[in-house]
Amino acid sequence: MPAQAAAEAPEVQAEEQTVQAMGPVTHLPLPRFVSMKARESNVRRGPSLTHRIDWVFQRQDMPLEIVAEFGHWRRVLDQDGMGGWVHYSLLSGNRTVLVRDEMVELRMRPDPQSKVVAKLEQNVIARLGECGPNWCYLRVGSHRGWAAKTGLWGVGVDEIRD
Repeated sequence: MPAQAAAEAPEVQAEEQTVQAMGPVTHLPLPRFVSMKARESNVRRGPSLTHRIDWVFQRQDMPLEIVAEFGHWRRVLDQDGMGGWVHYSLLSGNRTVLVRDEMVELRMRPDPQSKVVAKLEQNVIARLGECGPNWCYLRVGSHRGWAAKTGLWGVGVDEIRD
């Protein structure tokens, strides 16, 4: 019987690895993407006002990834992997993405042969709409269109949005 249990263990471990962690406070998936609600946000070394401010995020709507929760605090990372603890009131569930590539083309349809309607430069922030396996619908000012996921930061590789 122990040999059979040992043989089943890798399957159980594989199933456990596919289950996404849930935040202990919000019970929402970790990690997950959000955006910065405030124009400025202190990024602290720990989850309280008594912890030192390491730096200040200064870009409203910037996408951030929540990787941990503690009370009213969220540990976030930016596109460079830099992060710290931010008060939850400074974050928004409105999804945005950051253009990671030097230039990303917005297209009429999620098809590389579709007409280009705009070109987005690196570090442009766009509102995130629906996403398929390879393409996401973005809004930037008066421009709307589909962009390849590979050039964006703030959306999961396997993430599908309706």
